[in-house]
Amino acid sequence: MKQILPLLCGVFTLLATSVWGQQKPARVVFFGDSITELGVQPGGYITRMKLGAEKAAPGRFEFIGAGVSGNKVYDLYLRLEEEVLSKNPDVVVIYVGVNDVWHKALLGTGTDADKFEKFYVALIKKLQEKNIKLVLCTPAAIGERTDCTNPQDGDLNLYAQIIRNLAAQYHCALCDLRQAFLAYNLNNNPQNKVSGMLTTDKVHLNEKGNQLVADLLLAELQQSLQP
Repeated sequence: MKQILPLLCGVFTLLATSVWGQQKPARVVFFGDSITELGVQPGGYITRMKLGAEKAAPGRFEFIGAGVSGNKVYDLYLRLEEEVLSKNPDVVVIYVGVNDVWHKALLGTGTDADKFEKFYVALIKKLQEKNIKLVLCTPAAIGERTDCTNPQDGDLNLYAQIIRNLAAQYHCALCDLRQAFLAYNLNNNPQNKVSGMLTTDKVHLNEKGNQLVADLLLAELQQSLQP
């Protein structure tokens, strides 16, 4: 009997690790601003991802929201240890940049492009030091007009390009929400509305926006975690 017990323990261990090739679901922390804070609410993009993941890959993911309204990239850096690293994530999705641009006009604050890049690099390095996989998201929209008359289009495109460059430089997965939103609006916004297509107020996601972000991010996560 004493010889059988170790064998049984070994069998149970193999069974536990064979379902997805790991003992536990991949823990994913979504790190961002109010868009992510709302993402965990009913109908939000994180909630929709949970529902989609449960159907497509039950037990594969554990999703944790870490969004705070008004946050900019340096706010994320300041709360990185307590609200992200302490949770021992396997993957972190960084979705920030709107407030860094928008608050320049809205509140007279914001983040200059060079400082935005430096703080973003600092985030990437701290997370990669812990062998955490990263998915970087470009900021999607501050206005949905298709004729380049949204006041922040220029800066938003600049900051999105910074993130694209960093994703390539540091070998991070990229979810290019900016490109996806622009393409959607070109095809679905013939009246050139400033909002109401994918956002409620030019920035925060409506039902279609939440679903689009959920679909794109879930596909990116599944791709990123391929062996």
